[in-house]
Amino acid sequence: MTTATARLLPRARRFLRRRTRVLLLLAGWSLLESAHTFLGGYGLAKALDQGFLAGHTGVGLAWLGVTALAVVVGGLAGRGVFRGLADLVEPLRDSLIRQVVSRSLTQAVAHPARAADSAVVSRLTNQTEIARDSFAGLVLVARSFVFTAAGAVLGLLSLAPQLLLIVVPPLAAGLLLFLATLRPMAARQRAFLQADEDLSTQFGAVAEGLRDVVACGAQQQTAARAYGLIEDEARAARQLARWAAVRCLALGLAGQLPILLLLVSAPWLLRQGLTPGVVLGALAYLTQSLLPALHTLMNALGSAGTRLLVVLDRLTTGPGPDPESTTVPHPKTTIAPDPESATVPDPESTTAPAPTTPPDLTTPPDPAPLVPVPPGGPGVHLRAVTFAYGPAAQPVLHDLDLTVEPGEHLVVVGPSGIGKSTLTALVAGLLEPGHGEIRVAGRPVRARSGPDPSLLRVLIPQQAYVFSGTLRENLLYLCPDGASTSALEASSDAVGLDPLVRRLGGFDAPLDPGVLSQGERQLIALGRAHLSPAPLVLLDEATCHLDPAAEMRAERAFAERPGTLIVVAHRITSARRADRILVLDGVRATCGTHDELLERSALYRDLAGSWQPEALPAPEALEAPERAERISAKSRYLS
Repeated sequence: MTTATARLLPRARRFLRRRTRVLLLLAGWSLLESAHTFLGGYGLAKALDQGFLAGHTGVGLAWLGVTALAVVVGGLAGRGVFRGLADLVEPLRDSLIRQVVSRSLTQAVAHPARAADSAVVSRLTNQTEIARDSFAGLVLVARSFVFTAAGAVLGLLSLAPQLLLIVVPPLAAGLLLFLATLRPMAARQRAFLQADEDLSTQFGAVAEGLRDVVACGAQQQTAARAYGLIEDEARAARQLARWAAVRCLALGLAGQLPILLLLVSAPWLLRQGLTPGVVLGALAYLTQSLLPALHTLMNALGSAGTRLLVVLDRLTTGPGPDPESTTVPHPKTTIAPDPESATVPDPESTTAPAPTTPPDLTTPPDPAPLVPVPPGGPGVHLRAVTFAYGPAAQPVLHDLDLTVEPGEHLVVVGPSGIGKSTLTALVAGLLEPGHGEIRVAGRPVRARSGPDPSLLRVLIPQQAYVFSGTLRENLLYLCPDGASTSALEASSDAVGLDPLVRRLGGFDAPLDPGVLSQGERQLIALGRAHLSPAPLVLLDEATCHLDPAAEMRAERAFAERPGTLIVVAHRITSARRADRILVLDGVRATCGTHDELLERSALYRDLAGSWQPEALPAPEALEAPERAERISAKSRYLS
């Protein structure tokens, strides 16, 4: 803790120097409060020696009255102490919160593609409160001990200086033993807080990727990891408790031994000429003032002090302004969206933004220039594509080369946050790569001249977009030239939308998005994409809210639909239905069939081993000749 102390001391001095007036106010109230400490033993000794033992009852009662009055005055002074304490403690809490928030913002700007730091929740809600409470307790007991000890020592000297020879040695021995426990206590406290942050981070990651955990059947592994972190925190708490027991031994040595020595040496003190009142006054100083204050101080330093030092070191270390800063800096760099959940206007299509009113379908718009599509659908080509969410961020995709043949069905798999949604957004033209080239049907994906390339593709994200209007208007949203009722019925039947159509009252029934479930929204979006003329369909976990049977039906409908299909999958059955599978592994990408990837990709083996295909409807296996025949049939259909 020497390094942490050296790092924190300059900040602590600046913090206290700026609040000199508050410190002086606290000292004044504490001095007034300590008056009863001095009179507690001195008044009792005088009441016995000059009053009751001397036969002067009135004098004895007068001294006791003065002592009681000092207690009342000390209580009134306590109110002022707590008011001054609030003026000192609350600014510390506010400055620490500013420090945590500004550090989080700074890290978000520097690394926008990085997952959010879930440990910041522990720092904001738990550690800042620990710092505030610990600092308040430490200030309270430290100033109480200083002024109480001064009053008690002054009282003992006033009664008999030799009393200090009996009281000081055991107090010093207990203090030395106690000080020896501070360093290991601080280390155990740091380990406990680290375990608490690790547990908070794990719970945040599990909450964010819960759907992936369930889809992959990884509940047991995830629970085992969480239980392990819980055990680590419990183990750290037990080690902390063991050192707390050693501290209790030091408290006993410093707290009980002086009283025992005073009682044992009482006959000798009386033979030295001390009066019974002096001995009883010294005992009162020990039991009522000095030793309670010492116990409180040792407890505070042993728990609140080390805890405060560790927490402040964790909260103030790293990028961010000094905690005494009064404003949160406003970064000039725009904070980029989360890479896997970037929000864009109408993510289902790159043809138009989401309308505020239903489109007018009575007068079809002028048709846009057609884009030549090769037989079988458009091919997709990525060459050395690199993309990062910000200049200083780590690339989400790095030098990715990928070719999707016309009419091919490709599934993309990988851990949550690895870049799957980023890949589909790049192919859809919603994002632009930092380096490399993306072509669809041989043309740049974001071509600024010639036929509109957005007519080639449709993207369906996890959160399906449904607007108020009729069901027909929602389904025809991506059909510039409209579509017949028979085409509506065919697409609805293909993706499994028919039960919802009947329940709503037909295609022309009014649609209220607020009463639809997430799965129903996805079915409408899938029907809209299936009906659209776009020959390239991108499904970014667009079936995540459907049950396995409904998901299989929808994906088969798109696989049998003419065109090229790219699917971000979250179940092994989706991967098994594809012609090829692309595995994103952060630093590299591997593409192949299911059997090939089981041999070539360790990550895919882990994913396939975690998924539970036996619990889902068994897909019909497609051998290589059958896949080739299906792609050839698509080509014949389009040509």
